[in-house]
Amino acid sequence: MNLTRTTRRRLQVGIMCFTVAAFGVSGTLLAQARKLDVHRIVFQIDSDSDVPMKHAISNALNLIKYYQRKDEAVKIDFVTYGPGITMFRADKSPVRGILDYIHNRVPQISFFACGNTKSIIEKREGHPLSFVAGTRIVPSGIVKIVSLEEAGWAYVRP
Repeated sequence: MNLTRTTRRRLQVGIMCFTVAAFGVSGTLLAQARKLDVHRIVFQIDSDSDVPMKHAISNALNLIKYYQRKDEAVKIDFVTYGPGITMFRADKSPVRGILDYIHNRVPQISFFACGNTKSIIEKREGHPLSFVAGTRIVPSGIVKIVSLEEAGWAYVRP
C-alpha cells in the first residue's frame, strides 16, 4: 500500500493524538483509583437529639474498625448545622464525653460546625459559644457537605 507523504503524516499525527488521549484517560482513571486509597465519609448531623448523634458516632467507629481490619485507610468528617450544632457545644452536648475520647484517640474523625448557625445562636443567646476540643468552624455546614460530596466523599445521614 503506497501512501502519499501527506497521508502518512496525517496518520502519524492521528496515532500520536490517540496515544496522548489514551494516556490522558488512563492517567485520569489512575488518579480516581488513588482517591479510593482512603475511604472518605461525611456524616451530617442536623438534629439536637442525641439519637442521631450516637448513631453517627457508632457508625463512624464501626467503619474505622472495619477498614482497619482490611488494612485500609478511612477519613470521617462530622458536619453539624442548625440544631445539630448542639452536638459540639461545650455547654450542651449530650455526647461530649465520647467526643472528647474521639478527639484524643481517633485521628480519623474530624468535627465541623456551621458558622452561620453559630452566629445565629450567639446573637439569640447574647454570648459567644464554646465548642468541644477539635471542633472547627466552617462558614456554612451545608456548603461543606456539598463540597465533600462533589469531591467524591460518601454521604451518611443517620
